[in-house]
Amino acid sequence: MARRLRGRQAGSGVVTQDTVQLFAGLILLACLLGFYVYKHWNTPPQAAIIGKAWVIDGDTISISDTHIRLEGIDAPEADQTCTDAKGKTWPCGRAAASELRARIRGQELTCQRRAFDKYQRVLAVCTLPDGSDINVWMVQQGWALAYGFANTYEFEEAEAKAAKRGIWAGSFVSPSQWRQGRSE
Repeated sequence: MARRLRGRQAGSGVVTQDTVQLFAGLILLACLLGFYVYKHWNTPPQAAIIGKAWVIDGDTISISDTHIRLEGIDAPEADQTCTDAKGKTWPCGRAAASELRARIRGQELTCQRRAFDKYQRVLAVCTLPDGSDINVWMVQQGWALAYGFANTYEFEEAEAKAAKRGIWAGSFVSPSQWRQGRSE
């Protein structure tokens, strides 16, 4: 019994090398995790893209060879058609692009980068020199739908739909469904 007691007493206050290494490893891991969080969550916003835009379609522009997808909206594709209130087909995709072009009128845009889409286009919210948001405007005027998980422009879409503006004046297939139909 005395032998067992001495073994416990001698071993109880001793810190093994394995324990020290484990503790040092945990501290190092915590420091690396802290650095990662600091580096990735405290990054300064990316520089805005500023310049004259070339309209590709109702939700895509190009500034200085940078393709920008207007975030949170989905406009009819360039060759997409819609149906007016009388049942007549019309080129709503070309009309959406034309309306965006007319709204911009050669002015410089300021586009705040948010992310990249699956095609490596910059996702951005773009404003005119007077501060008006062209993403909002496209949805308010009925030339684009609110798009994405956040549904940022849901209110503006409901307003355009109720007023039967743009594509809401008749019937249409949503641009995302139209694209799916084209790829099948």
